[in-house]
Amino acid sequence: MSAKKATQKSAKRTSATSEKFTAEERAAMKERARELKAEARRGADRAEGEHDVLAKIADMSEPDRAMAKRLHAVVKASASALSPKTWYGMPAYAKGGKVVCFFKPAEKFNSRYATFGFEDAANLDEGGMWPTSFALKKLTAADEATIGALVKKAVT
Repeated sequence: MSAKKATQKSAKRTSATSEKFTAEERAAMKERARELKAEARRGADRAEGEHDVLAKIADMSEPDRAMAKRLHAVVKASASALSPKTWYGMPAYAKGGKVVCFFKPAEKFNSRYATFGFEDAANLDEGGMWPTSFALKKLTAADEATIGALVKKAVT
């Protein structure tokens, strides 16, 4: 195959792929690539991860920022073994390098609600079905207690 045809084929593939993802999704993927490069350079430095998470939270608008601050405190209090890090540009908490839980602000993908979710590294398996994410419009004390208990269970 000529170099010109290979370039055209590559451009078509990129264009087709780009059309399948929203601008927000493409931005999140680019952010994840930057995060992986930064992690490779500095390693899994807990203090750097904390700094990155707090910077992401500070960049959020309300009410996402208030929820993210509270969730950050809840996760730290419930499971000190988890290391804060960013994941696709969102606050996340990992154990052994694997993301256990994360906060997706509503503004990230222009959603009507924020999400607190768990990845498959979380030990929440119970029966044949269990919840892996929760929609959040506001965060009450009862919600914080529920999330704290789930985070604690997730790392056991």
